Amino acid sequence: MEQNFGVVILGSDFNTYYMARCYHEIFNKKVDVIGKRALGVVSYSKIVNFIEEPELETNRGFVEALNRYAKNKPEEHIILIGTSDELVRLIIENKGKLDEKYVHNYPSLEILNKIAVKDVFYKTFENSKLNIPKTYIYPCNSEEQLDEEKVEALKFPLIVKPGNNIDYHNHKFEGMYKVYKIHTMDELKDVVNKIKNSGYTSNLIIQEFIPGDDCALFDVVIYCNKARKVELMTFAQIGLQERNPGGIGNCTMLINGFNEHGYDEEIVKPLKEFMEEIGYQGFAEFDLKYDSRDGSYKVLEINPRQARSSYYLTACGYNLVKYLIDDLIYNEEKPFTLIKDEVLLSFVPKAVIKKHITSKPLKDEALRLIKEKKMVNPLKYKKDKSLKRNLYLMAKDFNYIRKYNKLKW
Repeated sequence: MEQNFGVVILGSDFNTYYMARCYHEIFNKKVDVIGKRALGVVSYSKIVNFIEEPELETNRGFVEALNRYAKNKPEEHIILIGTSDELVRLIIENKGKLDEKYVHNYPSLEILNKIAVKDVFYKTFENSKLNIPKTYIYPCNSEEQLDEEKVEALKFPLIVKPGNNIDYHNHKFEGMYKVYKIHTMDELKDVVNKIKNSGYTSNLIIQEFIPGDDCALFDVVIYCNKARKVELMTFAQIGLQERNPGGIGNCTMLINGFNEHGYDEEIVKPLKEFMEEIGYQGFAEFDLKYDSRDGSYKVLEINPRQARSSYYLTACGYNLVKYLIDDLIYNEEKPFTLIKDEVLLSFVPKAVIKKHITSKPLKDEALRLIKEKKMVNPLKYKKDKSLKRNLYLMAKDFNYIRKYNKLKW
């Protein structure tokens, strides 16, 4: 592909790395990455030109860093790709302050707030075509006591999570989890008090727990072009999530095109219709959970970006960066595709898959795909090898084995 434009990726995590890999798979050259600091996954990479900007995640630092970068680039257009909620929000909120060279495909601020601020999401769309778990919103910015009647109506165990992730992670405290599984009223009160005492003032989401472990979770990735039409969609069953407290909710293994309960396109049809009805643009990820009590799929949340596990679209032949380029640079509209190709994406080694996936049908399918060489680890790229990187990835595999043997969710 002839290149007469630039691409810059913001961040430094797993998501950042595999988007850089997507770029490299097209052009076979380094891509510029701007981040607050370089994490290991990009530090030892030969496909990334990392630019450190310590103030990148502040409004002023963000605008100054990006405009300084654009000023030194000859390209007429630069595609801007964010890889975290914070960076996506900064792109959207500062759209009018950025150099005119920048082009990107993200929703409006109004839509972002309805989707990404989770308490707003549940309130706004509780009567929509989305199937959402029963939820009680508790305001941390008041002296209001927990409504025990509403809590009891949800039935324990419960899930507790912040309505505003950005605000939540700006108030670190000991014993902090991304998501909490709560079994008693006393435990709930203790968690709520810890979160309030940290200085967090946004809402908390207290929600019914849908029975089932990691294997009851499903991943749907959608790409809506700049004309607000869905071009790409997936449906994948998750087998494992991260085990560390801050990583709960982050997928480490999934299989696209597989569902042990039966693959039915009707499951994802309402999600496609929903995104087009609200006028969404760009990548988004739906977190779903299968509810064995009624056979439904509940929408837990929508992330306004590609997720850290979304490389499996590229592994199926649908390069995420190419879709952005074709849409934003070449104005090419593509027909809708539901990607049904079976591929196993895993950040964890085979030993973890064999030992820790609880669903026999899912485990059997995973082992079959491994045998058929249909497994991909987004971090292990044959064109990005060095002694330091190989040692880093070996240590990561060992650490995953240790974590899964030690910690359970």
